[in-house]
Amino acid sequence: QVQLVESGGGLVQPGGSLRLSCAASGFPVDSYYYAIGWFRQAPGKEREGVSCIKRSDGRTHYADSVKGRFTISTDSAKITAYLQMDSLKLEDTAVYYCAAYRTYTWAMCSMVDDDYDYWGQGTQVTVSS
Repeated sequence: QVQLVESGGGLVQPGGSLRLSCAASGFPVDSYYYAIGWFRQAPGKEREGVSCIKRSDGRTHYADSVKGRFTISTDSAKITAYLQMDSLKLEDTAVYYCAAYRTYTWAMCSMVDDDYDYWGQGTQVTVSS
């Protein structure tokens, strides 16, 4: 059973930075084919995809709202995924979740939450002056 644990959330001023971590464990032997995604949900809004990365080839995908400000990565063992968030804005305030699913094609990783099978518990990010 894949387990994901997020950390690194907190309170930051506009323009500041935070780095979220997603510690993954329990991947099956075909873990090479899994993708990790970051999603967020602000109060009163639907959950939205922020970024994702394929463990097999490292290809990444970003929502337009975070392009150029957020960077997704994994460590060399591909056990921990990170979301470096720079130039944070008030509208980035949300609960951030990491998630994982097994990919079956060479397509880009998905930013659709229904495609993901495993989810972390979430970490709160608050951007406020």
